[in-house]
Amino acid sequence: MTSRAGTSYWCETALLPEGLTERVLVSVVDGRFASVTAGVDPGDAQVLNGLVVPGLANCHSHAFHRALRGRTQTERGTFWTWREQMYAVAAALTPDTYYELAKAVYAEMLLAGITAVGEFHYLHHAPGGRRYDDANAMGTALIAAARDAGLRIALLDTCYIAGGIDQPLNEVQQRFSDGDATAWASRVAQLAGAHDVTGAHDVAGADGVAGVDDVVIGAAAHSVRGVPQDQLGAVASAFPDVPLHIHLSEQVAENEACLAAYGRTPTQVLDEAGFLSGRTSAVHATHLTSVDIGLLGSSATYSCFCPTTERDLADGIGPSVQLRDAGSPLTLGSDSHAVIDLFEEMRAVELDERLASQERGHWSATELLKAATADGHRSIGFEDAGVITPGARADLVAIRLDSVRTAGTGGTVETAVFAATAADVTDVVVSGRRVVAAGKHVAIDVPSALSTSIAAVTS
Repeated sequence: MTSRAGTSYWCETALLPEGLTERVLVSVVDGRFASVTAGVDPGDAQVLNGLVVPGLANCHSHAFHRALRGRTQTERGTFWTWREQMYAVAAALTPDTYYELAKAVYAEMLLAGITAVGEFHYLHHAPGGRRYDDANAMGTALIAAARDAGLRIALLDTCYIAGGIDQPLNEVQQRFSDGDATAWASRVAQLAGAHDVTGAHDVAGADGVAGVDDVVIGAAAHSVRGVPQDQLGAVASAFPDVPLHIHLSEQVAENEACLAAYGRTPTQVLDEAGFLSGRTSAVHATHLTSVDIGLLGSSATYSCFCPTTERDLADGIGPSVQLRDAGSPLTLGSDSHAVIDLFEEMRAVELDERLASQERGHWSATELLKAATADGHRSIGFEDAGVITPGARADLVAIRLDSVRTAGTGGTVETAVFAATAADVTDVVVSGRRVVAAGKHVAIDVPSALSTSIAAVTS
């Protein structure tokens, strides 16, 4: 996926670490920025008009949930009717159909300016829990899908053992489980070995250019519901140098069940298990006590908010400001893909906080864009992405400034965060390679691919 040959791009206006800068020429070698020069003419460089920002990081994705969009709103619906439809899609997937669906979903992400995804992957096995001949066939399909679409992936391989606290797995959940944390770690070690953990081996991409360093194999526990208390520590310690993610306190019912079983909140259970640290992301982090917030902040655990999913599922509004002030960095994800638009996720954090507090001005556009770029990439193991500076991964996202949404807004950071949508992304460069041009994926008819792949698992 990485462009090894030298190339260059000229940005009409680019967001550099020092701020918005006009007429910026960037040169790219081996997929990274070799130089960044302001105030120059384009010469023979490829031109990116509008406002150019670093690539966005989607830190929490369940790719197969994209097949639910437009279907789970039938009549009025509840969380439970949504879950039953989600299980129906999960039951229908095979490695081949998951590859096709995920490739289309990742291509849709690219159209939205997303250059790296954290895939929270728990759909491991065949129906009934039967192992495929390749125990990692589903995860391998996701990696291939990301590479063929053209973005980087952190495959957050997820341990899933129980159907709830002290509850057995249901029929569909059998596909998610390895039986226990030891068996899960053994399977993940095989997957990591195939990809050298940090993805440092070469695999030919869609354009024939070998990809380097485009995959991270991370770890995850589904939740305190999905992994018993006595096995959380084993998940946390199995792969100590990779990103570690978990769903946390997404719903009040989760907290109540955890308190009833363990006498502690989910955050306290994770803290005692050694789960919280600067490499950990707590996804949702919605229903927290002041003690929980202190634990997440003091450990520098990331808080990954997914506002469009949290509102779609009626989960609630998390304490983003308190978490930030306590020391927990914000990141963002599109989760169930009710919407794939990180601009909407960014502004939703601020707008939801306004609704909850009846006050404005909690998050600046600069802070929210940092959550969607540098901090997001760091939380999924791509520490050297999300900023336009020499040595960083050469990711660029051009946002048009002449659409009905952005015209007259000033072309500032506030334009990107509070006015633009995914539909305003015109061009996307990933590791130096242009994968979206003039609003279209260079290799994939994304609407057609989505329609075909979704029909294959919902018909």
